[in-house]
Amino acid sequence: MKKNVKNLLSELGSAILKLAFLLVVYQFLRWIFFFYNHKQFPEVNIWQMFGFMKGGLRFDLTGILYLNLLFLLLYFFPLKIRYNPNYRKFIFWLFIVFNSLGFLMNIGDIFYFPYVLKRSTGDILMFAGESNIGLLIIQFIKDFWWGVLLWIFLTYLLVKWYQWTEKKIVEKPITGWQFYPVSLLILLLILYFSIVGIRGGFTRTTRPININNAAAYTQKPLEMAIVLNTPFTFFRTVTKKGFKKVHYFDEQEVEKIYTPVKHYRDSIPLQKKNLVIIIVESLAKEYTGFFNKNIKNYKGYTPFLDSLASVSHSFVNAHANGRKSIDAIPSVLTSIPSIIQPFVLSPYATDKINGLGTLLKQKGYKTAFFHGAPNGSMGFDAITKMAGFDEYYGMNEYGKKEDFDGYWGIPDNKFLAYMAQQLDTFKQPFAASVFTLSSHHPFKLPKGYENKFKGGKLPIHKVIQYMDFSLKNFFKHASRSPWFKNTIFVITADHCNQTYLPEYNSLKGRYDIPIIIYEPGNPKNIKLDSTLTQQIDIMPRLLRKIHYTGDFIAFGNDPKSDKKPIVVNYNNDTWHFYRGDYLMLFQEEPEKIVALYNYKNDPLLHKDIQSDNKLIINQILPILKAYIQQYKNRLLQNKLTIKQ
Repeated sequence: MKKNVKNLLSELGSAILKLAFLLVVYQFLRWIFFFYNHKQFPEVNIWQMFGFMKGGLRFDLTGILYLNLLFLLLYFFPLKIRYNPNYRKFIFWLFIVFNSLGFLMNIGDIFYFPYVLKRSTGDILMFAGESNIGLLIIQFIKDFWWGVLLWIFLTYLLVKWYQWTEKKIVEKPITGWQFYPVSLLILLLILYFSIVGIRGGFTRTTRPININNAAAYTQKPLEMAIVLNTPFTFFRTVTKKGFKKVHYFDEQEVEKIYTPVKHYRDSIPLQKKNLVIIIVESLAKEYTGFFNKNIKNYKGYTPFLDSLASVSHSFVNAHANGRKSIDAIPSVLTSIPSIIQPFVLSPYATDKINGLGTLLKQKGYKTAFFHGAPNGSMGFDAITKMAGFDEYYGMNEYGKKEDFDGYWGIPDNKFLAYMAQQLDTFKQPFAASVFTLSSHHPFKLPKGYENKFKGGKLPIHKVIQYMDFSLKNFFKHASRSPWFKNTIFVITADHCNQTYLPEYNSLKGRYDIPIIIYEPGNPKNIKLDSTLTQQIDIMPRLLRKIHYTGDFIAFGNDPKSDKKPIVVNYNNDTWHFYRGDYLMLFQEEPEKIVALYNYKNDPLLHKDIQSDNKLIINQILPILKAYIQQYKNRLLQNKLTIKQ
């Protein structure tokens, strides 16, 4: 019996050795990738490469498991047929073919990277339909012949390594009843750890790792290509819809109709105001009293926020650009909306971008982002680093694990107090942002507050009251700090949540959020603004307010030059496009105007008026098409920055 169990465990050891060899090869190819493309990474030194190797292990394991999950299942199949010579020959070739393909993908990107400046993703498959694909492959082999030799050599080593690890495996059926339960147990363990490895972790607050998570190990977006490996980027994006190049207009015409290129010039010197952007989890406009004065006897659930909005520049016609938290960070901090799929989960997540933090650092700003969840939650540490926010303060930095709420992280009141204390230590000027978390499902109040807030019609109302209480305490602390009057505060939401009022039970209402700009040092900036506004407008608007000068890309409206602002969001393969008093719904394939509404006269969007308003459609549609062309083509071609 002991011998049989020992033999079974030796198979497990053999499989681990096989995967370990693959990890070594992937790291070796990472170095080849770096040395061949070192001109693209002039600031990366050898010591940094060791950090990239450490981060790369996480992505390598996921990529390797993608390629080897089927092999592992067949290798540990809990029936004795697995000792059949033909069966073992089959799984041998399965292992060699799949992993040699993984080697080939990594080697191919060594040479392809200089042309696209990113690892290949699922959209590489669009080249498969090209009529000249065979010629392209032949030419590639000719030009990079040593890469082919490297692939052959590594595949040879792979074969030899496999054969060596198999020497001690029993090729005759193992006798004894223990074969079946032990084999099944090993298979279940393999399945469990494979799922953990593919996810990159297995906790309730951690999403499966994605391309953008590589930013957590780098200083610049381009360096993410070193940390990543091509099997990982391919499999993570192969099921994502890659964009096709759009050509509604020629290049000169599309620039005249709509362009995201901003050229900020100002005779007034840069005003080095601190910027604090507060993104509140699930803060729908519906939950506020100030923004719903038209609703009789409605007080809302945010008394402090209402008082703040009354002495601020408050936007009453503001919209979220998405419906998920992961959509909000790029929208607010980089002015890039998540269209069709979240930007940070798309094949274009490694594109170079000019986030708010990136632009402000060039002007001498310190940048930091705060989120009270366990570090890595939602991938926010990586996303914000891409946006130029250098320092990250999460639950690890907070340090008091006993304050964990048991669901998402540190409750808002405690974490906002921690943030205020940290801001007191920052050198001015600084730009800081925080993403709150307590107003999230399951809508549980922290210990000690269970009976403090009565709530309302919806479960979320009581945690919205708690969030408002937490903001009040944050501003109470901030108001006593020396940096307070030199600061511009922005309060907005990531997205909407539960709806009770019929006024918000509509396509438009489900995206309605507050946007509040509060300037304690500028008491004259008090305004109730009905201008069409969205999350992606925040970055260009703030840069205007501090008299920033420079060129950058932002898909949001510029308050100075965009006299007829637009709002864009996307859901269910349909573009939602606002301009003036109108909302147009548009589908690309097949091209179709789904509906046209006058949302001012028809806030619940009951009446489609497209048949009687062809002129309005002819005015709006070209702008939307130009927007689509600029958005998709710039992401596709990695043109989200302006060469300085």
